[in-house]
Amino acid sequence: MKLHEISPAAGATTAPKRLGRGVGSGLGKTSGKGHKGSKARSGGGKAQGFEGGQMKLVRRIPKRGFTNIYAKQYAIINLADLEGFEAGAVVDATALKNAGIVKNVKDGVKVLGNGELSKNLTVKAAKFSATAKEKIEANGGKAEVI
Repeated sequence: MKLHEISPAAGATTAPKRLGRGVGSGLGKTSGKGHKGSKARSGGGKAQGFEGGQMKLVRRIPKRGFTNIYAKQYAIINLADLEGFEAGAVVDATALKNAGIVKNVKDGVKVLGNGELSKNLTVKAAKFSATAKEKIEANGGKAEVI
C-alpha cells in the first residue's frame, strides 16, 4: 500500500452541493434558500436566545449586583480533615493535595474550625479562621500564614 493509493471507505465522503448552477440542477436561482427572509441571508437564522419575537429571557430578568473578577478563591478545608496526618507533621498545600484532601488549590488554602484536632501540627495556609487558629495552637501546633 502506498500513500497515493489510500482512499476513504465507501460512503464516508459525499460530493458537495453545487449551488447556483442553473434551474435544471434543482439548486439554482435561490440555491435552496427560498425567497428573502433572514434564513436566506448570509449568517442568517435565529439568534441564540431568540423567542419568536417575545422579549428574551436574558433581557426580562432583573440585573443586580456585580461579579468581582478580582476576588480570591480559596480551597476550603476543616480541622477534621487534618486528623489523617501524623503528629508533628508539616501540612501545606502540596501535602493536602498528595493526601487527596484538596483537588484544586486555587489561590491558596483556607482552614476553618469545624471538627476537632487532637495532634500538634504545623499548618501552612493562606488563611485561617479564628477558631481554627485557636484549636491548632491549643494542641501545641503552629498556624503559619503564607
